Amino acid sequence: MDMLRDTVETQRLRLQEELHDPLERIARRLPAVWASREVLSRVLQESIRELPQCTFVYALNTSGIQISDNVSHGGLLPEHFGRDRSQRPYLKEVVPADGFLLSEAYISLLGRRPSLTALQLIRDEGGSVLGFLGADFDLRNLPNTGSLYEESTEWRQIKGDPSIRGTVFLQTRSESLMDRDMDSVLSVLEELFTERGVFQCVLHFSSSRATVWTIKDPYRYRILTHDALSDPDTCLAFPSMEYPPNALTPADAIARILENLKRLRFADETVYLRSSSINIFNGMISLTFSCDGSHYMTSKDFLDRSMDFWLGNTS
Repeated sequence: MDMLRDTVETQRLRLQEELHDPLERIARRLPAVWASREVLSRVLQESIRELPQCTFVYALNTSGIQISDNVSHGGLLPEHFGRDRSQRPYLKEVVPADGFLLSEAYISLLGRRPSLTALQLIRDEGGSVLGFLGADFDLRNLPNTGSLYEESTEWRQIKGDPSIRGTVFLQTRSESLMDRDMDSVLSVLEELFTERGVFQCVLHFSSSRATVWTIKDPYRYRILTHDALSDPDTCLAFPSMEYPPNALTPADAIARILENLKRLRFADETVYLRSSSINIFNGMISLTFSCDGSHYMTSKDFLDRSMDFWLGNTS
């Protein structure tokens, strides 16, 4: 999650740099017309041209009451005059010393869209605070400020449904169709990964099915039932492909990973593996056990752990 938060913070800093100056320029025009709703709204209507991505601009007094119309690129929305915004998330944040605040993202009341608000403090010539200039932005209209964040490869353990964890020792594993044909199933999956272009698989042991994604058609998944997984002829439905050289999970690790999944499935009748996922490009494995606890780790970390480790730490 740290990499996700770091990326979000970097994006926010870039947005602040883009929005700070135009908001400050507009704010300097407002003290002279602060006392007149009509003139204030007109000045905002002229000024919103400097914020092409903005949904609405408006003026608020120090109590969070709107003293202008909502101003959009399409015109004025007078019904918002007098609106009490004091309880909105952006007015509960602390405005920095420079008077500019870019809020945390929130869900807008009108459009139910992820949004954020920029606030600029308004002062008169004597330095007294008059109120705020507010500018609302729909996240989809903001400029593209960077690339997709990188997923962390740190080991993560996530607890699941507490009602399942509370009754885990009252249950035992029921043999599935996949359990009966496990060796055949794993041989087919090894072939699909190493020779047939499958790069991701979610393997559901208890319901005897797998969902797979292929390099040739990565935007669509295929569901393989037990009948398909236990039949080597299924491999013929996937074109042959060389194992991708940029995969973080090496081809010779696939058989060992699958064998360890099998061992975790059968190692204990109470705490057992229910499902697992493998992605060879990011080199990650996920494991979900009968206690509904899930682990995410690199394939190397997975192969480096013994059965004793798993059986002692899955609850």
